Amino acid sequence: MKNGVYNILKARFLIDDDAMKNWRFIVFLILLAIIMIANTQRFEQKVFKIAKLTTEVKELRSEFVDRRSQLMKLKMESTVSEKMMEKQIFPSTVPPIKIKVKKEEEKTFLKKIWQ
Repeated sequence: MKNGVYNILKARFLIDDDAMKNWRFIVFLILLAIIMIANTQRFEQKVFKIAKLTTEVKELRSEFVDRRSQLMKLKMESTVSEKMMEKQIFPSTVPPIKIKVKKEEEKTFLKKIWQ
């Protein structure tokens, strides 16, 4: 037991006759660690991008609500009439009249003959 720990501390497993198997395994572990680190880095970048886009969506949504309320205010009849009074255009005092157009009934062949 004492000799086994001593051999590990001196790294004899890297220089013995069977060291080639150990080196392959160590290289495999190093490549696996590099892949895991790269994968974690990519995942964190995506998380940061999602957080950034979420805040941008919130900002754009609040701007949309603000613009919509401004538009509703501008479309109000009182606001429009104030703007028109500045240009000397006043609202009509006579209410509008609905004009109905009567469509002539198409005459059938028999009605055309009898007339």
